[in-house]
Amino acid sequence: MSKKRIVVKVGTSTLTHSSGSLNLRSLEHLVRVLSDLSGAGHEVILVTSGAIAVGSARLGLTERPKELRVKQAAAAIGQCRMMHLYDKLFAEYNRTMAQILLTGDDVDDPGRAEHLRSTFSALLELNVIPVVNENDSVSSAEIETGHHKVLGDNDTLSAIVAALCQADLLVLLSDIDGLYTADPRSDPDAELLHHVDALTPEILQMAGGAGTWRGTGGMATKLSAARTAMEAGCDMVITNGRRPEDLYGIVEGEAIGTRFLAAGKKGTS
Repeated sequence: MSKKRIVVKVGTSTLTHSSGSLNLRSLEHLVRVLSDLSGAGHEVILVTSGAIAVGSARLGLTERPKELRVKQAAAAIGQCRMMHLYDKLFAEYNRTMAQILLTGDDVDDPGRAEHLRSTFSALLELNVIPVVNENDSVSSAEIETGHHKVLGDNDTLSAIVAALCQADLLVLLSDIDGLYTADPRSDPDAELLHHVDALTPEILQMAGGAGTWRGTGGMATKLSAARTAMEAGCDMVITNGRRPEDLYGIVEGEAIGTRFLAAGKKGTS
């Protein structure tokens, strides 16, 4: 098994229950697989969502706050809670994690981006697993989409991190098995695509809307992330976050989920 640099993005819908509270079973399962991949010699970066949902649940709110300042307050609370649990769980598998919070300016400015690249490189050399999220308590790029054109959701953030770190593979853990020819929740004839060589107009038309109130991204943002990753020479896979053990097969190149092949590569099916 060749060593790979892997960026894994996990969405809010995978990390939390419908109430917004953390899904501890799902979180522990993901950390165990990532720790095992790290132990096998791979370099692992985790991009995590969920801070606003977790903070909202901690505050006893029944839905996502509508006011920006309350969203940012919830994000600050939720981020603290999430990092505490990530640190505890990774430590149980003898892994060290580090928190990296980013804003659009951090990846847009060449000088700051270079420092960021060096930080990631040092952490990976030290066998540390960076856990990345957008810094929602100071940035409104994700929670008030459109205010900044660099980030705006963690699918985009993870693709930018993958390009910045020259990753071999980006995996988006979602609440769907991959890209279908139609919405599988409403069309029983929808077929899962296992390989995508190019983002053709036909492929782009398959993107649907966003999912639940707990998350912000839909298939359109995932295809945008795929473009960024593919152009950077990084394969990207969309797969179901309820089965984190599928990461083993994905790293080995198995036809799990939908694999978007980096420029110059061709699929086999």
